[in-house]
Amino acid sequence: MRILHTADWHLGRVLHGASLLDDQAHLLAQFVDLARDVQPDVVVIAGDVYDRSVPPAPAVDLLDEVLSRLVRDIGLKVVVIAGNHDSPERLSFGARLLRSSGLILAGSPADGLAPLVLDDDHGPVRIYPLPFLEPAVVRHHLLQPDLLGIQAATAAMLDAIRAAHPKGERSVVVGHGFVSGGVESESERPLALGGSGCVDAAVFQGFEYVALGHLHRPQKVSQGVRYAGSLMRYSFSEADHDKAVSVVDLGPERACEVQSVKLSPRRQVRVVTGRLAQVLEGAAADPAAQDYLSVILLDEEPMFDAMGKLRAVYPNVLHIERPILQAASGAVGARVDHRKVSDMDLFASFFADVTGKALDDGQRGGLVGVLQRVENAAREVEA
Repeated sequence: MRILHTADWHLGRVLHGASLLDDQAHLLAQFVDLARDVQPDVVVIAGDVYDRSVPPAPAVDLLDEVLSRLVRDIGLKVVVIAGNHDSPERLSFGARLLRSSGLILAGSPADGLAPLVLDDDHGPVRIYPLPFLEPAVVRHHLLQPDLLGIQAATAAMLDAIRAAHPKGERSVVVGHGFVSGGVESESERPLALGGSGCVDAAVFQGFEYVALGHLHRPQKVSQGVRYAGSLMRYSFSEADHDKAVSVVDLGPERACEVQSVKLSPRRQVRVVTGRLAQVLEGAAADPAAQDYLSVILLDEEPMFDAMGKLRAVYPNVLHIERPILQAASGAVGARVDHRKVSDMDLFASFFADVTGKALDDGQRGGLVGVLQRVENAAREVEA
């Protein structure tokens, strides 16, 4: 059984004011060609098909074109699930009509209990489409009012799938979420406060392959549990990512072979560092001058119209950083990425700024208790 696994297309994404739709169309044309070449038994798209719940019309048109080519022109089965960026209701519109044509659109937890059943030389394989799970929706669906949090909701849905799954048949889950052990990047939207949006990889035990979406770096979390990664780089924090799609060959036993296949973007998203004169001089010999760039300028002296000068040679410079300006603003005023600072450290810094003193051990202990109560309350609200 061959599965073509992709995820996190984020159609309609805008990067620092630049629309990426043409770049996405360029990559998806290659994806369709790849699907035609490798002839998978099924294509799975593991969520975050769109970048927002109400996507722009051109993004909807692009998805319609790609799915039509896969299903109608090539004759492939395609499974699409809703991610946390998608509107489940909008994405799954017409699902009952489209299923007969080989296109499975899953937006509700109930869809996870209606697998696509395929056969190969070794017997049937059941593909379970499990969209991003909101605990409140799962509680309502399973009539289990005590389910709290994404971990419990995911475990309960998978238990329901296992209970209905015929013994001895192989199974694949298509899911979307943050599984512990995965490596994050800045462009992923947090699923919940603290660590309450995380799911333990052990909940997927017993499935031959778990095709995941949400994390943008292609990666293996555990045996048979894998993120395909995003279609392209969606932030400058992803500049070191090698994007790919996964061709998965599922054998008669639990073992499966995974091949990562890279697509060729029209433009890359990357970071260039150096003094302004060096960057300008290097542009003449840069074969990828059309890339989307963030430029880190190391000059210490004042400069005029750095962006204008850079865009004369690099037309798609989207962002400039000047570390000297951040350092010169001092420790209190320096720009800090608060997503990378713990709640404890943020409050300790605030306390020191206001009082001129560091937190003592007793105050730190009290703060730990307060933060724990806040996180517990947030989990209850989220659930």
